[in-house]
Amino acid sequence: MKKLLIIMSNSDASDPEDCYAPLFQATVAAALSHEVEVVFTGSSVQLAIADNAENAEVNLETHRTIYDIIKEAHQAGVTFKACNTSFNMAGEEMIAEVEEKVGAAYVVSEAMDDNTVTFTY
Repeated sequence: MKKLLIIMSNSDASDPEDCYAPLFQATVAAALSHEVEVVFTGSSVQLAIADNAENAEVNLETHRTIYDIIKEAHQAGVTFKACNTSFNMAGEEMIAEVEEKVGAAYVVSEAMDDNTVTFTY
């Protein structure tokens, strides 16, 4: 079975609507019984910070936040990880759904694996 690796490096809490598509795709893939992993790196590591994720509204009418979307994806089976270097630079509290901090070598090795399909945002 192939794994879907979604690397989020350019989407951040300043534009929550831009973050919705990759997280929704992750949720759908997990619901279809695929192994799915989302790695926050670069400016996207801001999405793994509790205050940022909880305050970034995706829909002003329903008041759904990025954190709501992340929780739904996690419940569907998506695994979340954050880049160690980027996260240490941010120096904030990580959301509970981020299961592990990883380094660049991990991201590269996973992306290069023959059984991995990689999407980047």
